[in-house]
Amino acid sequence: MTLIKSISGIRGTVGGSPGDNLTPLDIVKFVSAYATWLKEGAGKKRAKIVMGRDARISGDMYAKLVSATLSGLGHDVVNIGLATTPTTEIAVTAEHADGGIILTASHNPKQWNALKLLNNRGEFLTAADGAQVLELAEKENFEYAEVDDLGVVTEKDYTDYHIQHVLDLKLVNREAIAKANLKVVVDAVNSVGGIVIPRLLKALGVQEIIELNCEPTGKFQHNPEPIPENLTEISAKLKECHADLGIVVDPDVDRLALVCENGEMFGEEYTLVAVADYVLKHTPGNTVSNLSSSRALKDIAERYGQQYNAAAVGEVNVVAKMKETHTVIGGEGNGGVIYPESHYGRDALVGVGLFLSHYVAEGKKMTELKKDYPQYFISKNKITLSPAINVDKILEGLKVKYAREKVTDIDGVKIDFERGWVHLRKSNTEPIIRIYSEAKDEAAANALAEEVIEAAKQLC
Repeated sequence: MTLIKSISGIRGTVGGSPGDNLTPLDIVKFVSAYATWLKEGAGKKRAKIVMGRDARISGDMYAKLVSATLSGLGHDVVNIGLATTPTTEIAVTAEHADGGIILTASHNPKQWNALKLLNNRGEFLTAADGAQVLELAEKENFEYAEVDDLGVVTEKDYTDYHIQHVLDLKLVNREAIAKANLKVVVDAVNSVGGIVIPRLLKALGVQEIIELNCEPTGKFQHNPEPIPENLTEISAKLKECHADLGIVVDPDVDRLALVCENGEMFGEEYTLVAVADYVLKHTPGNTVSNLSSSRALKDIAERYGQQYNAAAVGEVNVVAKMKETHTVIGGEGNGGVIYPESHYGRDALVGVGLFLSHYVAEGKKMTELKKDYPQYFISKNKITLSPAINVDKILEGLKVKYAREKVTDIDGVKIDFERGWVHLRKSNTEPIIRIYSEAKDEAAANALAEEVIEAAKQLC
């Protein structure tokens, strides 16, 4: 059973049986529920909804179903076609639309797809709003429009609009980037990043762009999650062509990973850290990341005399905490940069613009720049769930066992030790428990993880 309904949307594998996988029937059902929620909750008999998608093989088929379903419920659709998640978010507000739907399973492999649902601010639905949509889907009490009231579908392209939006940000220094005569390698894992990122780099004045996996075929040449073990090709290419840096994005381009000139990973965690360093240097203010993100952001914030706050995992939770604390820069340690000056969504395009401005201003190689930041290592592990595993019992048991340490339970259980931390939580997107640990080096991080994993196994 691979249909997952969560704060991150409706996600599942293509094919199989309705209710167990993300089949065409499930697409129609959940889109109908979302459109009905707009009618009932927002009081919109006829709403305008923006739809965008990544380049997954199933994307075109599902986009047609989404468009037809919305039209069938009497809503108008602005189909922006192949578009990044942040592009779709920005298009919602630009169109003064009532909501948005993004067809993407983010970093999941090609057999997955998902419905990500947006409100009229171009932000993901809250947990409460999402619960209402799921309740409507369960009831299946939908009323479709009569023939004279069917919605209208129009097609637009928002890629250039989004790129110009990045160029217009005050802290994006196109002139300095153009003067730096950069050579950049891009790996877009055969999705929409292959269309958008090279165009953005050209607009920023990057002199030489070497493209890897930039054809948007949806046939991902490697596992699409931008983590070191999946990025051996770009690592080798950087050393081969003596480029300044590498840029990697996931299929929907809300996560940004960077690669150093010697082929080593800059580290997903340090994307946000470096961008925050640049933003705080020019705009003092608070920072936010989620509980599974590196301590390095907290260290950087304190370096500038600013406050750091932690949020539960999930973009909607991070955004809520950012708004609550009037944050100037935040995001998630998976390479997700959220810059309120632009919009409240993880945006790799904004991340590229801000990072390159920082990079050329510092005048250092990537490896040298990384040494400026507090050095931590995060170990990422997981436990595959089965019906026999009682996750809540395990987490409660760990809280008792480590009661003498600082324990945070707003999202799973995070245990802060003096020498590092371990965070255990049930994934919103996969049937697993994620176990992240961080310490000053790999051996220490792994040791912390192994200690807590062993304690969890005993509680099983």
